[in-house]
Amino acid sequence: MPTPQIEVQVFLYQITPKIWRRFAVPETYTFGQLHDALQSAMGWENKHPHEFRHGKGKRLVDVIGPVGLADQVPVGGEFQDEAQLTLAAYVGRKRLPMRLLYRYDFAEDWIHEVVLEKRSEGEGVPQMLGGARACPPEDFGGAFRYMQALHGEIGWDHPGYDAEAFDPAKVDFTPPKVRKRRV
Repeated sequence: MPTPQIEVQVFLYQITPKIWRRFAVPETYTFGQLHDALQSAMGWENKHPHEFRHGKGKRLVDVIGPVGLADQVPVGGEFQDEAQLTLAAYVGRKRLPMRLLYRYDFAEDWIHEVVLEKRSEGEGVPQMLGGARACPPEDFGGAFRYMQALHGEIGWDHPGYDAEAFDPAKVDFTPPKVRKRRV
């Protein structure tokens, strides 16, 4: 039986050529589950704090994140628990597309634009729909340092990294707590 889902596009700010992903998740997903799906889709290792920011216009003062985040970062508006807020409740009757920011690793400050593009029907599990280019290596130093390495101004700290490599078929959306360790 088809399950209502939301198609999501995400791309990294300050990186050219663009690194992007498109995937679909059930609309019953919480923002915590969306965070896990983003981590999987982008190729991050989920080692650092994160938050979703939204608001009216350019004032992105409302935050959705893990409990305790408000004690670590300034929140100028409303704070919502990512474990409780579902995509369906967030979107409600509003029209899509809707944009918000996903900030990962506050030291390196990887900023992603997340677009909740449209509603569709799916299989009740996350599905990878497309994407391009490899995600920057974890703990690389942020977008500026990544772009320096990409343009040959500094050396890569990660031998074997291929900035153009991305295979949508290799994305594993199994939640990190359930995913088996590779031997």
